[in-house]
Amino acid sequence: MTPAPGAGGEAVSAPSVKRKKRRRRRPAGSHSPNNTSVAPTSDGAAPAKKVAPNKNGKPAKYPKYTKRVDEVSAGGLVIDATGTKGLLIGRKDLKDSKGERLLWSLPKGHIEEGETPEQAAIREVCEETGIESEISHALGVIDFWFMAGGKRIHKTVHHYLFKETGGVLAPQITEVDDVGWFPLEEIVSMLAYPDEKKLIAKSGELKI
Repeated sequence: MTPAPGAGGEAVSAPSVKRKKRRRRRPAGSHSPNNTSVAPTSDGAAPAKKVAPNKNGKPAKYPKYTKRVDEVSAGGLVIDATGTKGLLIGRKDLKDSKGERLLWSLPKGHIEEGETPEQAAIREVCEETGIESEISHALGVIDFWFMAGGKRIHKTVHHYLFKETGGVLAPQITEVDDVGWFPLEEIVSMLAYPDEKKLIAKSGELKI
């Protein structure tokens, strides 16, 4: 016979029941005030996140978007009169503490107002290397992004294959640290930048 509660013997406690808290449903399209995620802009860049309100309860301030700048350049690879060597420019590697290492690349520069990419390519090659040339054919177009002066730069570069026609080899003062002719079979390995390596490698046999 089970003793009644309080009549002596072992007390039996009623099982505890946990109540689930009901979540309030938010209206469609509403956002949590603490949610700081922002959708990327149309150019694929993530804009600055919203800043939470300050202690005084004043409205939050929003950081400015990074300005986008589009640049277009032209240049390429010049092959010497013998058809065995290619022309590269060298600039000092800013990450080299000794200032001795050079980064080799294809000569190129900005297209000025009124110029075609072909005209700009021939002019820039001559200015940076001292070598006069004529275009044999197009190699392709490279585009890439980088940061400079607090701006996001989208750069497009038109590349051509050139034939040497004259001039005297000399680096452009303040712009180029060195220039040189290298065997065509070594050009890909000499280039410092992957996009240029890929461009020249896929061009196959370089003939003018």
